[in-house]
Amino acid sequence: MNSVVLVGRVGRDAEIRYFESGKVKANFSVAVNRWDAKTKSEVADWFNVDVWDKLAEFAGEYVKKGVQVAIDARISQNKWTDKATGADKESFFVIANSIRLLGSKRDIEQI
Repeated sequence: MNSVVLVGRVGRDAEIRYFESGKVKANFSVAVNRWDAKTKSEVADWFNVDVWDKLAEFAGEYVKKGVQVAIDARISQNKWTDKATGADKESFFVIANSIRLLGSKRDIEQI
């Protein structure tokens, strides 16, 4: 099963794109803190999140920098061959199925 839950803070406001096909896509970044035993401190892992259709419109309105969110998602992968070097490349990204705004209503309204 390809499932991931991320809980963290939004790094930048959701950006929305509208396509001629009628599809809507939003994307934003989320910082998730974890403990690093080597440095004995918290470090942030950053994730790029893609959101589609109705959820994208929700994200465009409510997902703002600094808001704490819980995201239920799946991990997706792009593979390609670099034309310049001929090397195989890949990148991973997160596609959200649901977004829950966390924190108090007052906290969300202030952002």
